[in-house]
Amino acid sequence: MKLRDLIKNYRDTHDLSQRQFANQCGLSNGYISILEKGINPKTGKPVTPTIPQLKKLADGMAMTLNELFEQVDDMPVSLDLGGIKNIVPFPETERKPRIGRIACGDPIIAEENIENYDEVLSSWRADFTLMCVGDSMAPKIENGDIVAIRAQPTVDNGEIAAVRIGDEATLKRVFLHSDYIELRPINPNYDSIIRRKNETEDIRIEGRAVGLCRNL
Repeated sequence: MKLRDLIKNYRDTHDLSQRQFANQCGLSNGYISILEKGINPKTGKPVTPTIPQLKKLADGMAMTLNELFEQVDDMPVSLDLGGIKNIVPFPETERKPRIGRIACGDPIIAEENIENYDEVLSSWRADFTLMCVGDSMAPKIENGDIVAIRAQPTVDNGEIAAVRIGDEATLKRVFLHSDYIELRPINPNYDSIIRRKNETEDIRIEGRAVGLCRNL
């Protein structure tokens, strides 16, 4: 869908005039008219709104900037923002709880388990974060890294997961065998944790690792 079609469809759906829609977005009526035509009358070329103008459009239509970009094909956007070149939309983020020591038997995101909050990418669809302690998952995950976790009770073999063992959570590659579960570190200096089926009462997969936050 073209940007002009998205604007026109939104106005039609919400029964808004160009002036009403312009007021809703905090833009001029004339500029909305230009956007719907798709041509800048001064240059005769396709109109190229700036990121701030697109942000106002997105806000006016009750969507995020990322959602606006997802709905428009070949977004005609100017990346010149007041002399600053190559500005692109910053990915949407969400605030997620960082889980510390886990009280045995409590849900992992229980209030008493939360020690902090982290901003992670919305596209990860994470539910909580964990701080990696130690180097058993190095070099992929280093000591002090924040790992975003999407809550789910199962993972595919070889995926990195947050696994509860008693009242602690660990990050390991999970391998489910016919008669045992293997929690395998990446660092070859560490041994796998092996539990037979009759020894897994205190083990539970809490979620799959979907993102990594690391300071440079």
